[in-house]
Amino acid sequence: MKTKLWLGVGSAMLVGSAINVNPEHKIANALLGASPAYSQEAGGEGGEGGGGALATYAISSTDANAFNYDASEHIDAYIDLVRDSYARSASGTSALKDAVDALITNPTDEKLAAARKAWVDARQSYLVTEAYRFYDGPIEDVEGQINAWPMNEAAIDYVEGDAKAGIINASTQPLSIDAIIKANQANDESDVTTGWHAIEFLLWGQDLSLDGPGNRPVSDFAEGAPANDRRRTYLGLVAEQLDRDVASLRDEWTKSDGYAAKFKELEPREAIGRILNGIAILAGFEFMSERLAVALDSGDQEDEHSCFSDTTHQDFVYDLAGIKAVWTGDGAGKDRKGIDELVRALDKSTADKVDALLKDSEARIAALGNPWDKVLAADPSSPERKAAEEAVTSLQALGKGLTDAGAKLGVLVLIPAG
Repeated sequence: MKTKLWLGVGSAMLVGSAINVNPEHKIANALLGASPAYSQEAGGEGGEGGGGALATYAISSTDANAFNYDASEHIDAYIDLVRDSYARSASGTSALKDAVDALITNPTDEKLAAARKAWVDARQSYLVTEAYRFYDGPIEDVEGQINAWPMNEAAIDYVEGDAKAGIINASTQPLSIDAIIKANQANDESDVTTGWHAIEFLLWGQDLSLDGPGNRPVSDFAEGAPANDRRRTYLGLVAEQLDRDVASLRDEWTKSDGYAAKFKELEPREAIGRILNGIAILAGFEFMSERLAVALDSGDQEDEHSCFSDTTHQDFVYDLAGIKAVWTGDGAGKDRKGIDELVRALDKSTADKVDALLKDSEARIAALGNPWDKVLAADPSSPERKAAEEAVTSLQALGKGLTDAGAKLGVLVLIPAG
């Protein structure tokens, strides 16, 4: 299939001639190790590929006047955007926790529906913050606990064919948030026990139909039965932990001695490099490859990002909205200075090109079939699959366009291979 070719050619996009490495940077280390191109350029250690990470995002030049621009207002605007976005997300997870508490206290169909709605609403505000990943920000310390996927449902609870599966049915196993966190991806990366998708599975159950989401009965939360009581406890614990984790991100971008203060102290092109890598890697790798192309290749509903609730389409829409907010500065209810303005001042044609690529991606993502599992099940020659493949191509082009924008600003943008 064409998507397999895309995964192969969606390789590292490299700007500049030399890469300095810093072993303390985790994300760039992973990116350097993800592509042969990186390891060849970086001269990695042992079998780890890159063996280190970027010590600098700034491209050097013999021209003393190269890359001479003032980005201070744009960096401040970005910090304000991130701060507001995480504040909104924290409000959403707080509302989700309250809705879960209400369900646990009084399990009714109405309370279950309200908890599901709170999950969907909170998920939207979180998704836009994914544009702030991929550069060793505070999200990387908790991301695996918040948003790991795909998940093996049987690590948590009963599944079709195994009524006694998971931690919830292991009645002799102590149930605490520490134990749940310790079990998260402990034996296999798909054994996800915390975060958005653990909560999603507990609220909806397995999605065994192409005609709708999972349909866990509210009786699963009725008080009295041992598994039900553990399920109630488990759901309450992971909802509280998600709220705590997202609040910690809000605080890192808000408190005076948090990450935002450190970000503001960076040399301007180091900050701009992180900003651009965040959105370029999301567009040209995580979104394009991991969330779209991989699922199209496998045709497996298990590779769908939010499969239990059948809300994967909103994942796509809001991830792209987060990318757009960083590029234009318009997000979280405010109109700010965007990175597009910086690029446009140096090279209008490059900024216009990214604008056009972003607009094209928006149109193609909006046109994707919904629910996503129906697209995955469609014939490879169907219009639904063709539209999805075109979205993959569009996102790959957007990633490349953002790489070109980085070159104009004198920063290194690295997109790993699929």
